[in-house]
Amino acid sequence: MKKIKLTAVLLIFIFTLTTGCISAAGKDFTDVKEGAWYYSTVREMTEKGILSGYNDGSFKPDTPITSAEFTVILCRIRSVQPESSQTGHWAAGYMQSALDMGWYDYDENPPTGEKYDLPIQRQLAVKILMKAFANDLSYDYNTESAKIKDFSALSGRYYDTVLPAYKAGIVGGDDKGNFNPTSSLTRAEACTVIKKALDKFGVTDVNTEPVTPTESYETAAPVVSRSGGISVNGTLSVKGTQLCNEKGEAVVLKGMSSHGIQWFPQFVTKDYIKAVGDRGANVMRFAMYTEESGYTQNNSVKSTLTAAVDNAIQNDMYAIIDWHILSDGDPMKHIDEAEAFFKEMAARYKDTKGVIYEICNEPNGNITWSGNVKPYAERIIPAIRSIDPDSLILVGNPQWCQDLDNVVADRLSFDNIMYTCHFYAGTHTQWLRDRVANAVSNGIPVFVSEWGTSDASGNGGVFPDETQKWIDFMSSYNISWCNWSLCDKNETSAALAQGSNASDGLSDNELSQSGKIVFGCFK
Repeated sequence: MKKIKLTAVLLIFIFTLTTGCISAAGKDFTDVKEGAWYYSTVREMTEKGILSGYNDGSFKPDTPITSAEFTVILCRIRSVQPESSQTGHWAAGYMQSALDMGWYDYDENPPTGEKYDLPIQRQLAVKILMKAFANDLSYDYNTESAKIKDFSALSGRYYDTVLPAYKAGIVGGDDKGNFNPTSSLTRAEACTVIKKALDKFGVTDVNTEPVTPTESYETAAPVVSRSGGISVNGTLSVKGTQLCNEKGEAVVLKGMSSHGIQWFPQFVTKDYIKAVGDRGANVMRFAMYTEESGYTQNNSVKSTLTAAVDNAIQNDMYAIIDWHILSDGDPMKHIDEAEAFFKEMAARYKDTKGVIYEICNEPNGNITWSGNVKPYAERIIPAIRSIDPDSLILVGNPQWCQDLDNVVADRLSFDNIMYTCHFYAGTHTQWLRDRVANAVSNGIPVFVSEWGTSDASGNGGVFPDETQKWIDFMSSYNISWCNWSLCDKNETSAALAQGSNASDGLSDNELSQSGKIVFGCFK
């Protein structure tokens, strides 16, 4: 943690109310282009002196805004002064003032500050906004609820603020009529709803005087994600929802997953791993199937795995040991073998900074998180930690690693774990991004350990537009990922073209359509 002045924070604050970072004309934001749906709103808000952007001239319109950032903006607009606070968080005084005025409830943003820096959910953002601006919160339940296609997803505690916001025209649904109440609010969306509130409620006397405190506040440094391999980042750990290096700096891993190493061992040799690293990747995931001629049926595949892990480490890349359950579905089926295997791997790599353990690839079938996967994790994690106490562990979840909602409700109690999400761009679209956003906003650290540009079968597509949405989404949340898969199998998710040869590196000509998209994201 660093001690810095609040005024310094405001220079990198997403919606700072001071001016001078860039021109007050929204057209000068490097990433706010004329024709974008938020262009005129951003321009008007900057011209009024209500907000500006980053020192590099960007606005980052699609990045989520945190609870603290959104609330402090409203406090400053409404001339609310910060109260004294002992938590040390830069926004704590403002948050306490908002809490005392009833803009939100204690459990939504506890004064401990643990939720201040998480992306704010839409339903909570609207509540704070309406409490800050509106005098009349009356509404007709039947009329307003009928406007929200996903009304059943809206928590009842937000009816009295979200429904009046619909009545007032402050918020509306997406192109399908959904409000997406538990999804995060982007910076562009926050700008838009604040402007609508200013216009609707006739607020013209906006306080744009910068805060000039005399004391220092302890705050986390701005999130700047680091790349690089083991030599740069060392031992990894999880802080809040963010993967961090041994200096406590945010780090994002980007790399490839192998296909089943029992079928494609030739693509986890030293040449291929080095070639992927040379293109900018800093992680490799090695899929050791448990069945399908994998480990429980052919124990010798373990030697292929360990050779691959060793090759990755020698090339300064993090290595994910993936216990790749698939057709077996229930992780409990081979729990004894899993415990013995991970103890062996922990003993082998306990003094190595670059190994990550993924303890169950894709739980599926007639299983549940609380009944099957969580008890499995509660046995396997201590087995690893008894030997390798500082290890980073990835935990899967049901529905092929898409059941994050149940993880939110019943999370594990261990430190340094992340929960995996898997997606294929042609099948898993905005609904799964919303689910990930909800998990992160509830403090769940997410690692996308497998994703593809194809549909869920590994074929179909490629789907470049939906893939780009996912890439942008993961970038906005600093989510680490591995793409499926490094092989030349005759399916669209394969990254390599037939006839590729990594002895002299991998050129674009040796990549498939999918591979060209993915490898272009490494640097």
